[in-house]
Amino acid sequence: MEFAFLDQIIFAAYALMIIGIGLYVSRGKGKTSEDYFLASKSLPWWAIGTSLIAANISAEQFIGMSGSGFAIGLAIASYEWMAAITLIIVGKYFLPIFIEKGLYTIPEFIEVRYGTNLKTILAIFWIALFIFVNLTSVLYLGATAIDTIVGAGDGSIFLYAIIGLALFAAAYSLYGGLAAVAWTDVVQVVLLILGGLITTYIGLSHVAEDGGIISGMIKVYEEVPEKFSMILEKGEIITPGGKDAWWDLPGLAVLLGGMWVANLYYWGFNQYIIQRTLAAKSLRESQKGIILAGFLKLLIPLIVVVPGIIAYVMNTGPGGAFGPEYTDPSFIAEGGRIINDNAFPWLIREFVPVGLKGLVLAALAAAIVSSIASMLNSTATIFTMDIYKPYIQKGASEKRLVNVGRISATIALIIAVILAPQLRNLGQVFQYIQEYTGVVSPGILAVFMLGLFWKKTTNNAAIWGVLASIPIALYFKVGTNGWVDGSFFLELPFMHQMFITWILTMLIMVVISYIETRGVDHPKAIIISKDLFKTGPAFNIGAFVIMLIVAMLYAIFW
Repeated sequence: MEFAFLDQIIFAAYALMIIGIGLYVSRGKGKTSEDYFLASKSLPWWAIGTSLIAANISAEQFIGMSGSGFAIGLAIASYEWMAAITLIIVGKYFLPIFIEKGLYTIPEFIEVRYGTNLKTILAIFWIALFIFVNLTSVLYLGATAIDTIVGAGDGSIFLYAIIGLALFAAAYSLYGGLAAVAWTDVVQVVLLILGGLITTYIGLSHVAEDGGIISGMIKVYEEVPEKFSMILEKGEIITPGGKDAWWDLPGLAVLLGGMWVANLYYWGFNQYIIQRTLAAKSLRESQKGIILAGFLKLLIPLIVVVPGIIAYVMNTGPGGAFGPEYTDPSFIAEGGRIINDNAFPWLIREFVPVGLKGLVLAALAAAIVSSIASMLNSTATIFTMDIYKPYIQKGASEKRLVNVGRISATIALIIAVILAPQLRNLGQVFQYIQEYTGVVSPGILAVFMLGLFWKKTTNNAAIWGVLASIPIALYFKVGTNGWVDGSFFLELPFMHQMFITWILTMLIMVVISYIETRGVDHPKAIIISKDLFKTGPAFNIGAFVIMLIVAMLYAIFW
C-alpha cells in the first residue's frame, strides 16, 4: 500500500506543528544555561510525565521491542512493566536527593559525592554512549522503519530518512533547548500512543475472521499461547533465529535479578531521562510526573509488543514455520535470516489505510524525533556543564554556554548521522542495545547506589569499582559469546552477567572503602534526613495502584 498524497499532507502538517510549537514555547527562554538546559525549572507534572515517556519510547521500542515481540513474545514487556515499579523507586528515593542538590547533570552528582576526576571520566563516557550507541541506533531504526513503510524496504530512501529525522529534531531542539523538547513531547506522546493503538487495533481486526479486536486477540492467543508467557523457562520459546529466548529473559531474573540493574541505571541515572525531572517546578511536581509516566509505561506493551506478536501470527504457518507460502519477503534476508524488526513497519505498510497511514507514520516519527531531541539536549548539557565550563572556559558567560550547547549538539548529531548506516545486519536491535549497555551499567549503578546510601564509600573505591566492572563484565561476555573456548569462562544469560557484575563491583568498593577509611564516614557522604523521603498523597496512591496492576499482570501472564 503506497504512501498517498493525503498521508504526505498529514505528515507534513504534523512536522510543521511540532516545529512551530517548539519554537513558540522556547521564544525568549534561551538566555541562560538554566533556561536552555533545565527549561527555567518551570515544568509541571503532566509535562514531566509525558516527556519522560517521549524520551524513552523511540524506534528502539516501536521497532526494536516490536521485533522482540515477534521473536520472543510478551515476555519482553517486562522491560516496560518493571520500569513502572522502578519509576516509583526513583521518584521516592533518588529524586529528593538530586533536586535538593540543585543538579543540572548526573555527572554533577558524582562531583558532589566523590570528586572531579571521576565526574570527568563518567561525563566523557556518557557523551560517547549517547552519540555512538543511543543516537546512532535511534536514527538507524527510525530510518529502517520509514524505508520499509514509505519506500520499498530495499534501502532506497534509508539515507534520506536518516538525514530527514536528524534535521527534523534539530529544527526545534537546537534552538529551544529542553523547553522546546519537553513541551513538544506533550503532543508527541498523545500522537505516539494514538498511532500505536491504531496499529494494534487494525492488526487485530485483520487477524480475526469477523473483524473484531476481541476475537482477534483471542485468535492470536490461541495460535501462539507460548508467546504470552512472561516468566520463561529454558527451551520454552525458540526465536526465529534459532536462539533460546531464555538467554535474553532468564526466568525470575526479570523480577528479582538483572532487570533491576538495567532499569535502575536507565531510569535513575541516565541524563536524557532524568533531566526533565530536574527541571520541575518542585519536588512534589516532579514526583507526580513520575507517577504519570509509570501509568503510561503500563500501556506501552499494548502498542509496541502486541503488534509484533500479531505480525508473527500473520507470517508463520503451522508450528511457527517460515517460508514463501507464509512469510512476507520483507522478513527474509539473504541467507534465510529472519528480520524480526520489520514487524511494526510491515503492519503499517500492509494494513493501515490511506489517511491513517500518515497519522501512524507521524506517531512513529514523534517517538523517534522526541528521543533524538532529548539525547541531543542531554549530550549538550553534559559537555557544556561538565567539560566546557570547568575545563575549557571557566568564566564563560551564560550566552556563551548556551551557544556551546547548540554547537556540541550539532556536532553530536553529525557524527551519529555518519555512523547510523553501520548498524545494518543486526537481528533484534533492542536486545543488542540492552546487552552491550549491560557491560558498563552494573559498575555505574554500583557507584551511584553506594554513593547515595552508604556513607563510607570513597572516591578511590568508586574509581576502582567502575574500572573493575568492565573486565568482570567482559569475562562473562567472553564465555557466553564463545569468543574463547575453555571451561575457565562461564556461560550465563546477560541479565545474570549484569547482576553478578553489579554485586561483585559493590563488594570491591566496600573492601577498598574500609581499607581507606577504617570504617569512618566519607566527608562527602550524603546526609539523609528523616523527612527527605516523605511523599504526598497523589504519589502514594498512584504508586499503590501501579504496583497492584503490575502484580495482576504477572499473575495473569505468568
